[in-house]
Amino acid sequence: MTARVLLVEDESSLARGLADSFSDEGYDVRVIERGDEALSAVQTFRPDVLVLDILLPGLSGLDVLRDLRAGDPFLPVLVLTAKGDVVDRVVGLELGADDYLAKPFAERELLARVRALLRRSQQPPSTVPTEQRADLLLAGHHFDFRSLTATGPDGALDLTTHDILVLKVLAGRRGHVVSRIDIVEEVCGMGSDATLRTVDNHVVALRRAIGDDSRRPRWLQTVRGEGYRLASADTPW
Repeated sequence: MTARVLLVEDESSLARGLADSFSDEGYDVRVIERGDEALSAVQTFRPDVLVLDILLPGLSGLDVLRDLRAGDPFLPVLVLTAKGDVVDRVVGLELGADDYLAKPFAERELLARVRALLRRSQQPPSTVPTEQRADLLLAGHHFDFRSLTATGPDGALDLTTHDILVLKVLAGRRGHVVSRIDIVEEVCGMGSDATLRTVDNHVVALRRAIGDDSRRPRWLQTVRGEGYRLASADTPW
């Protein structure tokens, strides 16, 4: 079955180029240039993924996302933000965006992120949590996946945004092995400079932050030759 992509983007040249790229990938794509037409397009086109610019005429992308999530908490949404605009990125995540990408970006990276969102949304119910949690309590440490912050008994943890995003990917499939290449694609996009070794470094930082023994990890487990797994709460040592 052909996946449907709804692109809400008011820069005509960018929208045409992205539409062509999505079509070349085999997607059924529809382009909307105004924010106040986005929700009706979602209802009629019924997309499998929404790619949503923040700066739109008629209604901002953040307002579109807020109204969308009031009625549809599950449609995968990737928001496009101005380069370096941390405020829009964080607010978008707080409102329920599944991913973000800052302009300018490589089309290859956008396509990789859309593929990752579609793959996650189409996984069998047995491997997808019934509720994607906005936070996680792990080994006495609190991870907020909306604000991308982490705190422990002594205050903020020394972790990067990408460290926390790696944990978010693992938490979304808790108890299941996630390959390193899937983690790279979902966190960074295939167009980035990240390598499989980069994932290892993020896991090392996470283990250090929560006090997980790297030689015998309880929580962030290495599955040799496959990837990493966040252990279930009842998994024994």
